[in-house]
Parts: sequence; C-alpha cells; structure tokens
Amino acid sequence: MRILRAFLLVVLCVAALAGCRKPEREEPMELNYEAPLPPGQLALRRITDYRQIPDFAPACTDPAGLREAIAGSLNYLAKPSSRKHFPYGTITHDQAVASLKAFLALVEAGRTPAQMNDAIRRDFDVYISVGCDNKGTVLFTGYYTPIFAGSPVRTEKFKYPLFSPPAGLVKQPDGTPTTPLPDRRSIETSGMYAGQELVWMADPFEVYVAHIQGSAKLRMPDGKLVTVGYTANNGHEYRSVRAELVKDGKIGKRDGLPAMIAYFRAHPTEVKSYTWRNPRFIFFAVVDDGRPRGCLNEPVTTRRTIATDKRIFPPACLAFVSAKMPKRLAGGTVDDAPYSAFALDQDAGGAIRAPGRCDVYLGVGAEAGELAGRAQNEGKLYYLFLKPTAVLAAPAAAPASK
Repeated sequence: MRILRAFLLVVLCVAALAGCRKPEREEPMELNYEAPLPPGQLALRRITDYRQIPDFAPACTDPAGLREAIAGSLNYLAKPSSRKHFPYGTITHDQAVASLKAFLALVEAGRTPAQMNDAIRRDFDVYISVGCDNKGTVLFTGYYTPIFAGSPVRTEKFKYPLFSPPAGLVKQPDGTPTTPLPDRRSIETSGMYAGQELVWMADPFEVYVAHIQGSAKLRMPDGKLVTVGYTANNGHEYRSVRAELVKDGKIGKRDGLPAMIAYFRAHPTEVKSYTWRNPRFIFFAVVDDGRPRGCLNEPVTTRRTIATDKRIFPPACLAFVSAKMPKRLAGGTVDDAPYSAFALDQDAGGAIRAPGRCDVYLGVGAEAGELAGRAQNEGKLYYLFLKPTAVLAAPAAAPASK
C-alpha cells in the first residue's frame, strides 16, 4: 500500500511538472513583402486613432534637401499629365499640391520641432501604408547612383554596353513599352540593338548594377563624369538576382549588393547565368545636368526621395519614413540606426512592388552603395495630406503649366 501511494505521488508530480512546462516557442511567420493588394483596396489607410500617429518632431530638426525635393514634386504636379493619378481615393490633385505648399511653408517658417509636430497633427491627415500584412509592415531597402569607369567607344577593356531605347519605341509615361520587347537574354545575345550603344563599361555586373539602380555616373578616360539615367524598359517583370543567389546558397539571407559584387568578382563566369534570370532590361539616356532622375523625370534627392509601386501609391506626394537604416558610425563601422524622415514619393523600381516595399535613395558613390547594400529593415510608411477644410480655405492653385 505504501509502495502504491509512493507511485501515485510520483505520477502526480510528473503530471504537475508537465502541466507547468512552457509551450514550445513558435517560429515567427515569414512575411511576403510582395503580397499584392486585395482587389479594390487602396494602399493607404487614413489613421483615425490619434494615438497611432507618429511623433514627427525628431524628423523636424534637419530640413536638408527637403526644399529641393518638394520643388521637384511641385514641378511634376504642375504638369497636366500628373492629374491622371488623382483622385486617389478621396484625395484630389489640388489637395496634393496644397499639402506640399503648406508643408514647405512650415519648413521655411523656422518653427521648433515641437511646434512643427503640433502644426502637422493639427492641419494634416495622416495615412499609413497597409503594408504586406494589412498591419502596416513595410520592408525598406536602399538604392543609389554608382560611379563606374566608362568609355564613349568600345575598346578591348570597355566592351559591355548600356543601350539607348530602340528607335521609334512607343512607351507609357513610366517608360514601359506599349508592346513588350524581347527579354534580357535575347537582347544581350542577339545583337538586335547594335548601333544604339550609349556608352561602354568594363564589367558586365557593373552594367547590371546600373540597370537595377536606374542610373549611374561614368568616369570617362579623360576624367569627365557622364551621368546616365533610366528612360525606358522592355516591359518584363523584374526578378531578383539577389534572391536567386540566396536560394542557391551563394550569399546569405541578409547579404546585399556588396556581397553580390564580391561574389561575381570571384566568379565572373557566372554573371550571365544569373543576370539572365531577370528578364527585365533597362534603356538609358544621358542626363545633361548630371542630376540622377526618378520615374517622374525629376531629380532624386539623397534621403529625401523614395521609390514605391506607382500603380498603387500617389506620385510626388509627401511621405514620412519610420524605420531603421544603415549609418556610418564614429568608429567607421556601419550599423542600423533609427531613421525618421520626411521624403517625397518620386521614383519607382522593378523590385518595388506592392504596399509592403519601399526604397530610399541614399546618394552617389561607393559610400552610398555600401549603405544601400545593407539596407533591409521593416518599418512604417506614412503619407501626409492637408485636411480638406484647410484646402478649401487656401487660395486656389495656379493653373498648371505644360
């Protein structure tokens, strides 16, 4: 009997311990940042709970680049062709223009960050991107303008071309042809655009980097810098070479452009086998003033221009980024740091699709390239529009110019 009691006591203790055991932690679900919007849904949702509006004050301490970025957006919105993108939901074209003008007046008024934050909360409606999960999650990456060696003529060293668009190409305002052209592999192997080479480069993967960044500065043999920028594409959907390298175990999941460049420098014979997996092809034009431009044909501004999916976001409008971005620290290392900044939605990208993706323009050259290659963090993307009552009270907008 004593033995039976002891046995029952052991069983009860084991059961009690089992009941107290913590459940196994589930792995977080991997998000699909390219998840498309459900049919009929807008990418932006107005925030109605005041507590969910972010604190804008930290972003109000440094207005560098904001004026020129806003000026570029206003220049675009002054073109009659910009009106076709509005209304965006209930947001009118006049409201988009008035929002930029009102915000520019705030920037130029010399108010303290706290005063600007109060004014924005009082006078602007704040919208948030629904993100990839309808909870506002957006993956932020970076892009830049590289500086590479180039030549105006083909030589033994410079034998990889960037092309100008085919003669007579009929394209939409975003550079997409009305009828798709052949894919990347066909274009690069057929010689079909011989004679339309714009400039020559020394490295085939540098050519590809220019394609995915949408612009490049090329240093000619005489030392002159020539800027080339996106002007059209072949109408094919973008496919990520980085994702292909990760899938094949060539680079890590968090690796970016620096790792890709290093890999292809070590394995130059593999460049084409990977770049041909992306059928999208870009055509270029020389940028006379040397300022890289976005898809709105307006200059992009370092850390003030963002690229989004222009099929679902309103172009040229005022945005606010709340995320982490790579930063050069005092000791020379690069690490992620909190990043809150106002930006203008002035660009697009083949890889930037759906409400869960946004690209931040990080500047020109190798330093910007290193930061862009490391940028890959989740955050929130907001848009600011002057409240309709404030728009009605404002003077009428000037007639648009061509």
